[in-house]
Parts: sequence; C-alpha cells; structure tokens
Amino acid sequence: MDRFTRLAAEPFTTIDSRGMRDGGRGGKLGELYRRRELLMMLIRRDLQARYRDSFLGFLWTVIRPLMQFLVYYFVLGQILGAARGIDNFAIYLFAGFTLYTFFADVIFGSTGSIIGNAGLVKKIYLPREIFPLGSIGAAAFMFLVQLGVLLVAAVILNALPAPVQMLWFFPALGMVLIWGVALGLLLAALNVYLRDIQYLTEVVMMLAMWASPIVYSWKMVQDVVATYSLPEWILQVYLANPLTIGVMGFHRAFWGSGTDADYPPNLGLRMLVMCVIGAVFLWFAHRSFTRMQGNFAQEL
Repeated sequence: MDRFTRLAAEPFTTIDSRGMRDGGRGGKLGELYRRRELLMMLIRRDLQARYRDSFLGFLWTVIRPLMQFLVYYFVLGQILGAARGIDNFAIYLFAGFTLYTFFADVIFGSTGSIIGNAGLVKKIYLPREIFPLGSIGAAAFMFLVQLGVLLVAAVILNALPAPVQMLWFFPALGMVLIWGVALGLLLAALNVYLRDIQYLTEVVMMLAMWASPIVYSWKMVQDVVATYSLPEWILQVYLANPLTIGVMGFHRAFWGSGTDADYPPNLGLRMLVMCVIGAVFLWFAHRSFTRMQGNFAQEL
C-alpha cells in the first residue's frame, strides 16, 4: 500500500516534441546525466551478458580479437604476401583492426539496443538514447582492453613512434566516436521500424573493413589507381570514409615504421573536416531519432 500511496503522490509529467520532460534542466544531456547510474547499470549488464556462464569470462575480450588478428596476419600477411610491402606488419594490422573492431561494436550494439530493451521501452519512460549509449559504453570498455594489448605489443616489438606522433590517437578516436554515435542513434531508430537494418549493417561493416587500409597500405591504393590509369577523384572518394581516415590516424599513433609517403597529404585537415561533418550528422541523427522514438512502444 505504501508503494501505491507514493505513486499517487507523484505529479504527472509530459514529454515534449523533443522527447524531453517539460521543465528539465540541461535539455537531453541533463536528462541523461541525471540517469547516469542507470546508464552504468546498462553497460555492466551488457558486458556481463556477453560472456555469461563462460569459464574464461572477460578473457574472451582479448582472445577473440587476437585470434582474428592471427588469422589475418598469417593468411593475408604471410601466405598472400601483404606484409612484404609493410614494415612491422603485425602492429600495422593490429592498430587498424583495434579501431575497426571498436567502430563495429559500436554500430552493431547500438543497432539492436532498442529492440533488445523492448520490455523497458514499452513499460516505462526513459530517454531512449540511453540504450544505444549503454551499448556504446560496453564497446568502449572492450576497446580499452584491446588498446592495452596493442600498446603492450607495440612496446615489446619497439614499434611505437615518437611521443608527439602518438597524439594522433585522440583526434582519430574522437572522429570515429562522433560518427559511431551518430550512426548508432540513427540505425537504432530505423531498426525498430525495419528489422532488415541489422542484417544490412553486417554487410556494410564487412565492406567497410576492406574499404579501409587495415590489411593493405595507402601506397597500394595509389599504385592500383596509377596502374589502371583510374581518375584521381577515386582517391578522394576513398578518403571520404571517416573510418579510413581514423585508421590512418591510428597508424600514425602506434606504427612507428610509417613515413609521410604512407599517408595522404593534409591528413590532419581531412580529419578536422570529418569531425565537423560528423558533428552536423550527429545533430541530424539525433533529430531523426527524436522524431521516430514516439512510436517505439507501438512498433515493438
């Protein structure tokens, strides 16, 4: 009875067209901040659910990407010869693969986050953005573990560049995170209305990996364009992929064997432009998410 008495005393609140409670301070960011404990709980739940009832538990966070890395390293690097034109190929490959894995985890986790929390979405009000952000937080934790492995490997192999070059890590990660959050919000909303989105995302992310210089170098792309006399604009289209620019930034941060010829001109400027475009796209994605969230409960 006490519970029902307390509920009856609670005032009614309404949600405005932006998906926020009337009178809330700080807008949507303020609303999410006030629910930061719930966000942390969602992150912990996501991490625990990944390896529940597993004997090795969170060790799979390291084992899985390491096994994928070894397959690519031996099959593509040694057997197919991709390592011949790239010094210290192991670190080159692992640096790009670490960033790609983080981006893929962000996209995959966000896309299914609303459907995966359908019970909560249908029963109570919460800022719906908290579910994609919870998946992104879990992906960030796994990324930090893999980043630690990358750093240890780079130190052991004496592959790290000068400390000032390692600062490329921050803009590269920031740019990829902006695009990951934007795409994650948009795909999470679209997936509620069209369930094929999650399968389409898997195909696109597979193509995105091969469209980025993870298992091959920027020089190889230039050589292919020159060999087949392809127009120069193809290179510009190739560099319009934010994941491509981010991977190159990670190579600069962790792969000390690279020279200026291994990167396109004005890499920093390209990264800045991608950050600005990504910020605009994030605004658009959130606006779209807000407009679509009103019918989430009915669709689910």
